[in-house]
Amino acid sequence: MATKIYIVYYSTWGHVSRLAEEIKKGADSVEGVEATIWQVAETLPEEVLGKMHAAPKREEHPVITGRQLADADGVLFGFPARFGMMAAQMKAFLDSTGGLWGEQALAGKPAGFFFALGTQGGGQEETALTAVTQLAHHGMMFVPVGYTFGAGMFRMDEVICCSPYGAGTFAGADGRSRAPSDAELEMAAHQGKYFATIAKKLKAGAAAVV
Repeated sequence: MATKIYIVYYSTWGHVSRLAEEIKKGADSVEGVEATIWQVAETLPEEVLGKMHAAPKREEHPVITGRQLADADGVLFGFPARFGMMAAQMKAFLDSTGGLWGEQALAGKPAGFFFALGTQGGGQEETALTAVTQLAHHGMMFVPVGYTFGAGMFRMDEVICCSPYGAGTFAGADGRSRAPSDAELEMAAHQGKYFATIAKKLKAGAAAVV
């Protein structure tokens, strides 16, 4: 059976959804892996989103329910940073998974993060560390990308949102003026491939033990 990777995101201006697509490409490059992109439900009214000039929702990415996480063999969560924490929309989604917590349905599943931040001081590592609490309470295993991207992690010739905690991009102080760079998209694809490889090995190992 295929290893199912769920890429679950929230995106305001489209930066996180763009990273999600690259992550899927990387995950799909691993034989025996089936990656699916999902988005979480919006919590803001359309009037507010209009005033924010938010990007339209991607119709090709279905809205996921908390219960559906149980079907995944591994999950990568993507979200914008808000003052060093995940966006409220992603937090609301995770708040809805109390039933899964009660059943320990997500315990042992690998998970990771990817982000969008406004500025270099926007808290990409802090956001990951505060998000890890969600995984810990579910008993999920945090799989950081580490420095497996190699030389791409150490580039100094351009501003890159690269972190051992996960792929990311800078969106600009206004949240939307800067698009993900080629280097950031390359790291996102790498994270997808790396994470899918780990999830596949864990699933195969669990099957062998049984």
